[in-house]
Amino acid sequence: MSYEPVTLSDKPKEKSFIRYFNLEKISRFETLWTYYVFKRSIVIIIFFLLWEALPRLGAVDEAFLPPLSKVLETGWELIKNGQLFVHLQASLSRSFGGFIIALVTAIPLGFAIGWYRGFSDYVNPLLELLRNTSALAILPVFMLFLGIGEVSKIALIIFACVWPILLNTIAAVQNVDPLLIKSARTLGLSDAKLFRKVILPAAVPTIFVGIRLAGTSCILVLIAAEMIGAKAGLGYLIIYSQYNFQIPEMFLGIISITIFGFSFNYLLLAVEKYFTAWKRTG
Repeated sequence: MSYEPVTLSDKPKEKSFIRYFNLEKISRFETLWTYYVFKRSIVIIIFFLLWEALPRLGAVDEAFLPPLSKVLETGWELIKNGQLFVHLQASLSRSFGGFIIALVTAIPLGFAIGWYRGFSDYVNPLLELLRNTSALAILPVFMLFLGIGEVSKIALIIFACVWPILLNTIAAVQNVDPLLIKSARTLGLSDAKLFRKVILPAAVPTIFVGIRLAGTSCILVLIAAEMIGAKAGLGYLIIYSQYNFQIPEMFLGIISITIFGFSFNYLLLAVEKYFTAWKRTG
């Protein structure tokens, strides 16, 4: 039996083939990524182009819908003089303050109510009643008891955020598979280990649904609260600009709120992915 020797001239060909294959994979990945980005952004780009073009062409009165470029110019001026940061800081402090208080209150309370089913049977009717009470409808009540300052605004945000988190936490605990709990009990797990190893991981996805719903409610209620009795905030910027017919500033406030809500939602998504990584690796 004879063997053909491998010469030095054969090795560069092998390397060049591997190199070509890797470059082809990278090129294909870049093409798919470009297509994905284009597919996700094309409608938004068209929307912004129409926003710029329609007022310029006279299809829409610029007094009511200024071109996007004019809104962005106004935004740059507000950034340079620091006014936009003042409004953004006020909105961030109110929204995150109320949201975090609701979070650290509702989750432990939800675990307690969900674990003790006998107690939850008594309080669930009251919780359902309060959940269906619009936060904006009781804004006058908060203002009556707490005034028109920061306390009433943060209290309103807490009220709007606490119910989706609380009720989803209760449902998450009560819907944990009984077989998992029975298996853990059979293995001799204590209540503390049962909570940490079984109930908490199983409940996290449902809890985060409530957290994201609370994030949406937080933004909606924040704007309404800032439109009444506030001296700073994105909601205040919108309503003040409307009253004074400063339309570019009004649209800038709307865009800022949209970016704020979009960023907040993606922040919650990132946190959710971190805490539910076991679902993808399991």
